[in-house]
Amino acid sequence: MQKKIRILIVEDEDAIRTGLVDVFVFHGYEVDWADEGPEGLNKALSGIFDLILLDVMLPGMNGFDICNRIREQDSDQPIIMLTAKSNDEDIIQGLSLGADDYVAKPFSVAQLVLRVQAVLRRARIGVETNAKIQLGDALIIDTLNLAGQLNSKAIKFTRREMDILEYLYANADRPVPREELLNKVWGYAKTMDIETRTVDIHMAKLRRKIEPDPSAPRFLVTVRGAGYRLMTD
Repeated sequence: MQKKIRILIVEDEDAIRTGLVDVFVFHGYEVDWADEGPEGLNKALSGIFDLILLDVMLPGMNGFDICNRIREQDSDQPIIMLTAKSNDEDIIQGLSLGADDYVAKPFSVAQLVLRVQAVLRRARIGVETNAKIQLGDALIIDTLNLAGQLNSKAIKFTRREMDILEYLYANADRPVPREELLNKVWGYAKTMDIETRTVDIHMAKLRRKIEPDPSAPRFLVTVRGAGYRLMTD
């Protein structure tokens, strides 16, 4: 018998939380939940979950702090943040702390289920990767340990950031369109009508980590009208 996928929902609004629990149980998931921040953090750190749905505004401890604490312990844990507003500051902060994706309220339950399925599908894909990626003379990336070194500066990556780098490295001979990254890295089906800035925000995060001068990218460049390209020389 196949093991059920486990999801933790951390949401303080009773109607939303109850609805989400019912929806994901209906889809065959095993669901646990918390309605305040400290309890959500405790369950996230002490349990084993395939994905965490994490609201930003929570009593006791906000979702940003919870996400940050989870990432300190586990770089691989899939996390989708639920934001009350779609303003750039909330989105950028959540993704900068290592969330895999965000969904703004009010949201379509059907689209949320598709986004959850996409993140889970990507998280379970096992692919052969290069153990090390070298860009130029100064940047070495250790894909297995989610780490790198730029000159003498140590770098830590999330699993999602490494997925992006590995895909771009495997396709370094050409620019990779944003839509292709959503399909291949995030696992979104080509037919899904997704409105998200997650690719652009992750690129900005990566540039701050791997570029000597993020304002003038040398390795992770934008090819206007074509997508992103990883320059290996």
